[in-house]
Amino acid sequence: MTDYLYCDSSLPFDVRAKDLVDRMTLNEKVNQVGNMATGVPRIGLPKYQWWSEALHGVSNVGPGTFFDKTIPGATSFPTVILSAAAFNQTLWKSIGQAVSTEARAMYNLGKAGLTYWSPNINVVRDPRWGRAIETPGEDPYVVGTFATNYVRGLQDVPGTENATDLNSRPLKVSSCCKHYAAYDVDAWKGVDRYHFDARVSEQDMRETFLRPFEMCVKDGDVSSVMCSYNRVNGIPACADPYLLKNTIRGEWDLHGYIVSDCDSIEVMIDGHKWLGDSQEDAVAQVLKAGLDLDCGDYYTKALGNSVRQGEVKEADLDKSLKYLYVVLMRLGFFDGSPQFNSLGKNDVCSDANLELATEAAREGIVLLKNDDKTLPLKSCDINKIAVIGPHAKATSAMIGNYAGIPCGIVTPFDGISKYGEVTYEKGCSDIACKDDSLIFSAMNASKNADATILLVGLDLSVEAESLDRNDLLLPGYQTQLINQVAESSSGPLVVVIMSAGGIDISFAKNNPKIKAILWAGYPGEKGGRAIADVIFGKYNPGGRLPLTWYEAGYVDMLPMTSMPLRPVDSFGYPGRTYKFFNGSTVYPFGYGLSYTDFSYSLASPASSLEIKLNKFQRCHNVKYSDQANINNCPSVVIDDLECGYKFGFEVAVQNVGEKDGSDVVMVYSKPPEGIVESHSKQLIGFERVFVKSGATEKVKFEFDACKSVNIIDTSGYNLLPSGGHIIMVGDNVISFPLHVSYN
Repeated sequence: MTDYLYCDSSLPFDVRAKDLVDRMTLNEKVNQVGNMATGVPRIGLPKYQWWSEALHGVSNVGPGTFFDKTIPGATSFPTVILSAAAFNQTLWKSIGQAVSTEARAMYNLGKAGLTYWSPNINVVRDPRWGRAIETPGEDPYVVGTFATNYVRGLQDVPGTENATDLNSRPLKVSSCCKHYAAYDVDAWKGVDRYHFDARVSEQDMRETFLRPFEMCVKDGDVSSVMCSYNRVNGIPACADPYLLKNTIRGEWDLHGYIVSDCDSIEVMIDGHKWLGDSQEDAVAQVLKAGLDLDCGDYYTKALGNSVRQGEVKEADLDKSLKYLYVVLMRLGFFDGSPQFNSLGKNDVCSDANLELATEAAREGIVLLKNDDKTLPLKSCDINKIAVIGPHAKATSAMIGNYAGIPCGIVTPFDGISKYGEVTYEKGCSDIACKDDSLIFSAMNASKNADATILLVGLDLSVEAESLDRNDLLLPGYQTQLINQVAESSSGPLVVVIMSAGGIDISFAKNNPKIKAILWAGYPGEKGGRAIADVIFGKYNPGGRLPLTWYEAGYVDMLPMTSMPLRPVDSFGYPGRTYKFFNGSTVYPFGYGLSYTDFSYSLASPASSLEIKLNKFQRCHNVKYSDQANINNCPSVVIDDLECGYKFGFEVAVQNVGEKDGSDVVMVYSKPPEGIVESHSKQLIGFERVFVKSGATEKVKFEFDACKSVNIIDTSGYNLLPSGGHIIMVGDNVISFPLHVSYN
């Protein structure tokens, strides 16, 4: 083997990968492009299992990772929807770094692979989607920013982040952004992801569905993208050369490989009945479209025959294999990674990682209501605490899906017990809460307590992969449980909700006997400790909702299968997400209270951007309403601009309350008045900042106009409109005009 060029570590990776592939026969090649690559013993190539998962901790969902007596578990961080609510980019990257350290340690011990098919970065378009638990929410910029930071945390090897040759940049582990593209219907009223055709406008595609993936590839330098089961405008996502070869690899310049969601080729044939394809037809089409790796066995079963029948070139297969082996070389699969050799058992479930998991849950928890400053509870004034509800002793519910085996769960009951004498009542036998027989004893417990903490919500039996919701209500008798306990409680009542998607809790929001409400997502293995720390004031909540919480009637106004983000006036369908929905909500996107108060002041905001055009740059029309005044040069296509047109400002955040706390400064842009079919506003930046009571912290923002005040028009053009844009800090707490002009 010392004579094989692919073993010569002094040579470039692409040269070594070519040498390796050139040594294989066709049959040997096709056995390497399924998720279980068999290896080629005659040339010293070992087998490799590509499929491992690390959505919010090292998982045992994929066959590449397992737990045993040596490594019985790994740190289970909060599910992504709650970590996203922290709006803390540093936290997101730190979680990725901790997860990849545990993954590398497990790899060293023979318990895990090096390629992790995470994160899920699909935008939550509809509040019923069951996989909202896995995603960073409804805003494509937030989703893409989470992806960039989590991927960097997983992949980056310290000191090599700014390598000039990105195809040779070392990887700690390999990350994969999924599911590409326009995938957000799992199973709703007889429609499932294996048959669904997402009919999407080019405007929505560019503006919403593709943007997080573009950020993941360009800004995160992810080493893999996974295509989804669904069709997009009639074509299966994994068979669309425009989406794969032209966009991911061409326009965005992916440094890595493209993989199918598991058994997507089978779904293409049996579910979509695509073109009446045989197995050989289908594998030829997806390979030519740009699919490098099949999570499944269709490539290994049919690709050899497809090549022999002349349906696809063997050279196309060679190209995919080279992409795969370059990634493995970057991971040190062939040469080793000495900087990670010392990682072992003590680096999994470490105290530091468990504390990070607790901190992530604390930072994500959102305070929705706090009448009369009921929270934080003062443990010195409270002797007896009633802990009630189907989530009071939650365990597996807190770690959600794509979870591994946690190091050690702290239930809400356990966490609250540290702060006083606790009485426990279930209130409901389970989340479904199909009978009310346990409510009376819960009422009695609350009557005899100094304070009552009621933990309710959803779990994977209600919202999950392959399980979309039909309504936005609490299941069964949970609403009755809350109302009756509220009537009987002698002390303050705090309601804690565990869920991913929003729930219409207007009844609790408007009930004066319910003093405080917290949303805790699914807070991971240390969630009980984090919830208790927030309730009793050890931590001041600062999370913000990454999703709009709609009223229950919203889902009666439009089907989940209607893909447009903007209102569909011909059917009376409302818009989707905060960018396009203008109706009333239970709680809006970005909502979240604190135990203290903050005030903002603005320093040196830019008021104008003057852009000089050359003779090769032309003005582009923009559709305005009849009342609007159209400028001489309404916009320019961003691809025709050099960009780099910057504007910025500084926000002084003053804590005017009595408690130290964190605030999330959110910056939005609004397009010029009168532009048709544009968003009402879009988030362009955010920063979480800790401010001591009475102190002031300054937060600087700088924006590229091409990314922050742009619009996508109905034809799919990415435009920079001229005219008066509005920049808003917070929920229009402060705003100022930004005038863009061309000359």
